[in-house]
Amino acid sequence: MVFSLALRVLRDRAVAEELAQDVFLQFYRQLDQIETPQHAVWWLRRTTSHRAIDELRKRKYRPVAGLDRAPEPADRSGQPDLFLNQRLRKLVDALPDKARMIVVLRYQEDLSPMEIAEMLEMPVATVKSLLHRSLTALRGKIEKGLRVVEGWA
Repeated sequence: MVFSLALRVLRDRAVAEELAQDVFLQFYRQLDQIETPQHAVWWLRRTTSHRAIDELRKRKYRPVAGLDRAPEPADRSGQPDLFLNQRLRKLVDALPDKARMIVVLRYQEDLSPMEIAEMLEMPVATVKSLLHRSLTALRGKIEKGLRVVEGWA
C-alpha cells in the first residue's frame, strides 16, 4: 500500500521505493504510539501522502531529468493490450499534484472524501470539488480520445 501510493503520486519507482523505506523506518520508530491495526493503516497512508506531497514540492525547486519521459518497453507477454488502463493511468498522471493525490487516495486506496480530507488536512468540500473536477476532466479527455480513434473529430 505504501509503495503503491507513493508510486502513483510520484511516478518515479526509485523515489517511491526510497520514500516507502523512509516511511517504514519512521513507522518503526513510532510503533509504540500505534494503538490498533486500523490506526497503523491510517498512519501509514497519512504519512505516505504527506511525504509524497513534500517530495513533489521539492521537485519544483530541483527538477529531475530521468527516464520517466522515455516510452515504456513493448509488452511481449502475449497478454491483450489494456489500452484503456494505460491511457487512464497516463491521464491520471497528468493531473495536478493535489488532484492526483486525491484521485489515488479515493480510487486506489478506497478512502472516503471525509477520510481524505482528514488525512490531507483540508476541508471536505475542497476534496469533493477537486475530485469532481478531476473526474470531469478525465471523462472529457477519454471521450475526446475515443472520438479521435473512431474518426469523430
